[in-house]
Amino acid sequence: MMDELRFKVFGKLIVIRGKPGFWLAFYPGNDGTRRPADFIVPPDISEDGLAEYLADLFHEDATPKRNTVERLAP
Repeated sequence: MMDELRFKVFGKLIVIRGKPGFWLAFYPGNDGTRRPADFIVPPDISEDGLAEYLADLFHEDATPKRNTVERLAP
C-alpha cells in the first residue's frame, strides 16, 4: 500500500505518494485530477525528511507571507 502525504509548500499544494525508497510527486487539481510534478524525490529521503527536502527544493518560491512548508492532515 502506498501512503499519500499532502504538503503546502510556500502556498502550493503538493501530494507525495509512496514509501521510503520510492516516492512519486503530483500537483493536485481542484477537480480531483492530478498531474505528475516536474521534480523527483530521491529514494533516500525519509518520510520525516520530506518537508525539509521540499523546503530546500522550493525555497526560491518563499515570500514574506508564504514562508512555510506544512504537512497537511490526511
